[in-house]
Amino acid sequence: MEFFRIKKDIPFMRHALIFNVISALTFVVAVFFLFHKGLHLSIEFTGGTVMEVAYPKAADIEGVRNKIGDLGYTDMQVQSFGTAQDVLIRLPVQSNADSAQVSQRVMGALTAQDSGVVLKRVEFVGPQVGEELTHDGLMALGMLVIGIMIYLAFRFEWKYAVSAILANLHDVIIILGFFAFFQWEFSLTVLAAVLAVLGYSVNESVVVFDRVRETFRDRKHGKMAVSDVMNHAITSTISRTLITHGSTQLMVLSMFFLGGPTLHYFALALTIGICFGIYSSVFVAAALAMWLGVKREDLIKPIKEKDEHDGAVV
Repeated sequence: MEFFRIKKDIPFMRHALIFNVISALTFVVAVFFLFHKGLHLSIEFTGGTVMEVAYPKAADIEGVRNKIGDLGYTDMQVQSFGTAQDVLIRLPVQSNADSAQVSQRVMGALTAQDSGVVLKRVEFVGPQVGEELTHDGLMALGMLVIGIMIYLAFRFEWKYAVSAILANLHDVIIILGFFAFFQWEFSLTVLAAVLAVLGYSVNESVVVFDRVRETFRDRKHGKMAVSDVMNHAITSTISRTLITHGSTQLMVLSMFFLGGPTLHYFALALTIGICFGIYSSVFVAAALAMWLGVKREDLIKPIKEKDEHDGAVV
């Protein structure tokens, strides 16, 4: 399905060097803030107290959040859990109080607000669990990158795999750089968004590379220069890109504005990833593939000419 068709190819590759210099600079800046400021990790990674409470009727999540905030807790998480009456509360580690004291203090404040609230369970998440989650998250990211590279190498050619992975890692580092610079909370839901962006972004690169392969095989355009082939492939997929990314972004923005604090940073990470995913697929992945020396013969093996003596009668 196409909303429009552009008849004349847009010369994207003419400005590829400028945009890739910009990409390199933003990448370096993102890495700098990652090492300089670091990520503001949530209690899933750092440890803390987890409480589950039940209300006799639908809980006022915002009221619970404000009440706990009045106690001096800033990095807490409050969200519905299972039903509208159940609430899950996560609180960071307190140096001057153990898990029992923290839960008693919180329950005292919540009971004063609503006498019907009941504490169902309380658990303490130690730093060791946080370290395991960090390790498992990095392992998941690494395995995903390796899997995508192997897939692209088999489907296309190793040059495409390298360029696509570098472009997609560019998106991931940019997201992490934003979270490090603004010190937004990095939780398990944000990690899930980063992994989703990695898969989402590589899909866009695959679409562009697939069109590059079709263009190389086309008799009309197959003999063009590599830069012209890239321009034609990207231009011919613009309508599809706008439909796909536009509809996805509408859904993500609805979560951002209407999903509440629980989905706020998840949707924010997806928004950044989608915007930079379009950019990287056009100005990073395609340009890197071109500079790595992709050519028609990488996808279409030349037919060997028969030897003059083949078939000759001896």
